[in-house]
Amino acid sequence: MKKMTFIVMAAVCAAMIGQAADEPMIKLKLDLPKPMFIGTPPALKSANLEPKRTGPRPDMMVPAAVTNLASGKAVTGSDTMPVIGELAMVTDGDKDGADGSNVELSPGKQHVQIDLGKSGTLYAIAVWHYHAQARVYRDVVVQVSDDADFIKDVQTVFNNDHDNSSGLGVGKDKEYIETNEGKLIDAKGVKGRYVRLYSNGNTTGDVNHYIEVEVYGK
Repeated sequence: MKKMTFIVMAAVCAAMIGQAADEPMIKLKLDLPKPMFIGTPPALKSANLEPKRTGPRPDMMVPAAVTNLASGKAVTGSDTMPVIGELAMVTDGDKDGADGSNVELSPGKQHVQIDLGKSGTLYAIAVWHYHAQARVYRDVVVQVSDDADFIKDVQTVFNNDHDNSSGLGVGKDKEYIETNEGKLIDAKGVKGRYVRLYSNGNTTGDVNHYIEVEVYGK
């Protein structure tokens, strides 16, 4: 009897794996805001800047059933009294680069955290810090966890802190110039309820900005 039960369970698991493997994949299409600057950006100095891209951004494939789980969700952060704006603006759907569409956090290492409401499987995270001007934000680290305090079971999906200046570990990702495209991060199907995003100033000043964060999953 035990042997038969094991066989049935194995068959069910195999069927589920097969179903997941057969799930249709589509190109993730982001609704991009209008560009805020035109032409060649100023020379930005960075020891870890990604090479200049030629052509469009490579497509990211995600399961057809994904949605933006972050839309309208609650946002908290290390700076509870932002210099400009409110933390809720991070998930309000407004990606415009004009003044009044971003939240400005105090200088130094700061983070915002999105509560997705329940644990999900995450495939892509899109981040817009600021795109009215070409700039590079420092020590951008994106982590996912089911622990609201990010003490245990923390999974890092992006880290461009190449010298560990923020104390979150040395990252292998590259710094990048902000544009209206935002930064599209492959979350690789990690599971979690909370998404935390760090930054540590930028090439223009020491403060931190967020316009919008989208988290695609199911």
